[in-house]
Amino acid sequence: MSTQHKLGTRIRAFREERKISRETLAENTGLTVEFLTSLEENDLYPTIGPLQKVARALGVRLGTFMDDEITRDPIIGGLGGQSRDLAMHRGRGGGESYIYHSLGKGKSDRNMEPFHIEILPDPADDRKTSSHQGEEFILVLKGELLVVYGRETHILKAGQTIYYNSIVPHYVGAANDEPVEILAVMYNP
Repeated sequence: MSTQHKLGTRIRAFREERKISRETLAENTGLTVEFLTSLEENDLYPTIGPLQKVARALGVRLGTFMDDEITRDPIIGGLGGQSRDLAMHRGRGGGESYIYHSLGKGKSDRNMEPFHIEILPDPADDRKTSSHQGEEFILVLKGELLVVYGRETHILKAGQTIYYNSIVPHYVGAANDEPVEILAVMYNP
């Protein structure tokens, strides 16, 4: 079973276990029933914002959708040579524009969601802001990162960080035609 298939299957399982209809989940998240249907049927690979809204409405951590069933402590990992854990957002050309590697996979009782994220350039008209509960911390590892936060626009270079409240509408993507690699830690209270 592919990771994308596991994602939709897990979301549906959590929703059905809680006896929540797609219509109710749509109402509680502000997402459309069509979006949720595509998500559960694995036709759609969203960015983290909508997934966090679904997780919050279902009363689970974001990482619950991505984890195996084992809790380990401590978690030891790294950035080099890891396999792709979750490829989510698809750009206009059908290619992946965000590739997420969960760095906390295996620790089911965590409060933070650490990711190594590879970001491929998006066309300027695909740059839509999103908002969700919580906070985000980002360290740019490679390339230049464009962050639109409310009415502010920032371009961060390798070694720079940004920390913000994710309830403010924001967009994170490649600042130019080159890919970007970041370490992102998300906290959802």
